[in-house]
Amino acid sequence: MTYRWRRASRHTTAARTQQHVSQQHTRKLPDTTLLITLGGLLFLGLVILSSASSVEEFRKFGDTYFYFRNQITHGLLPGLLLGFIAYRLSPQRWEQWAGWCLLGAFVLLVLVFIPGIGLSFGRAQSWIKLGPASFQPAELVKFLVIIFLAAWFGQRTPSMNRDFWNGFIPFLIFVFCISVLVVLQPDLGTLSVILAIAGCMYVVGGGAWRHIAALGVLGAGAIAVLIWLAPYRFNRLMTFLNPELDPQGIGYHIDQAFLAVGSGGWFGLGFGQSRQKFAYLPEVIGDSIFAVAAEELGFFLAASIVILFALIVWRCFVVARRTPVRFNALVAVGVGSWFGMQAFMNIGAMVGIMPLTGIPLPLVSYGGSSMMSILLASGVLLRISQDTG
Repeated sequence: MTYRWRRASRHTTAARTQQHVSQQHTRKLPDTTLLITLGGLLFLGLVILSSASSVEEFRKFGDTYFYFRNQITHGLLPGLLLGFIAYRLSPQRWEQWAGWCLLGAFVLLVLVFIPGIGLSFGRAQSWIKLGPASFQPAELVKFLVIIFLAAWFGQRTPSMNRDFWNGFIPFLIFVFCISVLVVLQPDLGTLSVILAIAGCMYVVGGGAWRHIAALGVLGAGAIAVLIWLAPYRFNRLMTFLNPELDPQGIGYHIDQAFLAVGSGGWFGLGFGQSRQKFAYLPEVIGDSIFAVAAEELGFFLAASIVILFALIVWRCFVVARRTPVRFNALVAVGVGSWFGMQAFMNIGAMVGIMPLTGIPLPLVSYGGSSMMSILLASGVLLRISQDTG
């Protein structure tokens, strides 16, 4: 009996081991297309930044790799760590933390106005001091807004979200409070992205289109008032409508961007051969980096950047359609809207179909805050795609 029990036990153990190995081999993987596209865009962004920043960093620091190293040490490496941690966490953890995300969003937006903590550059009061470094809270707030709205919409039925008093009015109050804090910085580009994210998530969460139309009218009216109150915003709008209006003044930026994009032609001037980055084009490592890429790489490779963004947005919505969990679907829609809207506004400004807003190109422009926040969101998105299968 003892011998038979031991032999049976060995067979049972072997069977369990084989079953465990089989489960490991069949374990779900994250969306491969999404992962490769994110990696490709990240690599291409670092390559473009290394060329676009070379002149400015040599002029300021005598080092042609200063910004490139900073992007890796202050953006890429911490961002990959945050993304890996987010990937290892269950999406339902984020749903449980939605209330803390809401509180964190408001705290971060208030910190920029506290003396000794907040930092200002030019007209914008949009950064906080973290020792020798600085951080732009509005970039992380985009992610926190996505988490909160996904949890709030996901825990309610579509009919509740569609209701005017129980759905739209609380949503409107939340959007208004966030918008006021962003406008006070002021940062209309970030506000536009947050409103686009919130609008897409409201519709997918079951909200009525007529409410979004009303919100669009209210938002357009508010932006019109803000433009009227600040002359520099009005000048930007006039420049968008007529770039030749003041070519040596307010129209200089967009005219130089047009020269860079047009000079690239079909195949570009060659990597590192941009002429506009020699102190002609403003913000070459920020919101103008696509113009430098188009000048050096040409139409075909510049178009590939647009295609990569389109692939990311498409895969986000594919993940949202396939997942059975409402919270996961809403997070995927929010992240996809974030990528799509911010890329459209940045690239659109460089080719003249959108006014200049000063927002970075995701995973391409210089900025540790943007890089870390987007990689954090990407980690959550990849985990959702893995759970979906």
